[in-house]
Amino acid sequence: MNIIVSGCAGFIGAKVCEFLLERGDFVFGLDNMSDAYDVRLKHHRLKTLSELERFRFFGCDISDNPGLLSVCEEIKGLCEGGRIDCVINLAARAGVRQSIENPWIYYSTNVTGTLNLLEFCRSEEIGKFVQASTSSVYGENDIPFSEDMKTDYQLSPYASSKKSAEGLCSVYNSLYGIDISVLRYFTVYGPAGRPDMSVFRFIKWINEGEEIVIFGDGEQKRDFTYVDDIAAGTVSAIRNLGFEIINLGSAVSVSLNEIIDVIERRTGKKAKVTCGPPHPSDIRVTLASIDKAKRILDWEPCFDIETGIEDSLRWYNANRALAGSIEV
Repeated sequence: MNIIVSGCAGFIGAKVCEFLLERGDFVFGLDNMSDAYDVRLKHHRLKTLSELERFRFFGCDISDNPGLLSVCEEIKGLCEGGRIDCVINLAARAGVRQSIENPWIYYSTNVTGTLNLLEFCRSEEIGKFVQASTSSVYGENDIPFSEDMKTDYQLSPYASSKKSAEGLCSVYNSLYGIDISVLRYFTVYGPAGRPDMSVFRFIKWINEGEEIVIFGDGEQKRDFTYVDDIAAGTVSAIRNLGFEIINLGSAVSVSLNEIIDVIERRTGKKAKVTCGPPHPSDIRVTLASIDKAKRILDWEPCFDIETGIEDSLRWYNANRALAGSIEV
């Protein structure tokens, strides 16, 4: 298949590209290489991808529609038969707390960018679209979170922007018949992960002997899901489903204190923890119901938290010069 993957230098995007290339697809990666976090980490991931056959990278901001269309025309010229088979939209401005400081850029990328890609699919009659969403759309809700729950009360502009993108996907399926899989990812972690996420931060702070700052008492829980599991679920969603919203999570909820304990045991180092007041945009507990993913994607997670953190630590130690210097 000829597949466009937006956000290809991002944490999840790079792993999805890797999985697609391993199965023999031609992958055309788009990324604007934004400085939402240290861009050296994105270059690190992109370097690995660029060494693989059947991968082409294009610098592109999906919120810039003329620029996006120009790049997509170039990609069509590289495809056998000039045909793109699928678009996977993993480009996003992510992060709950940062979205409160600058909500405009979140809507530009997460909503306008999604609209631009959907319009391209409509105009080119591309039959399959995969949209990355987030567990943040559930807000404070009963657990486990299931896809049929009401999601009317988001707690951050980030969550609201992703919910808006889901709405656009529903519209384009209804009006134009595009087959769309919307995937709600639950807290993703793993090697070369996002440095604003807790697992990366805790690993860095404990390894470097720096203070860990937690908003709250550390007993808030997340459904931490290993990046390889997320990528496998994303690739599995490239099938004819009509329009479906699907959770991808580990179906296990782990507290921040438990994460710290695992890292301490694996490193033999003691964390220096300071607790501050809880943040109003933080959800107390997330937990995915993954029955639907098991049923329609034949997917379930393979990695537990101990294995995932061990792999994350191994990457950190192997790339200490880079990882230890990244601002978190």
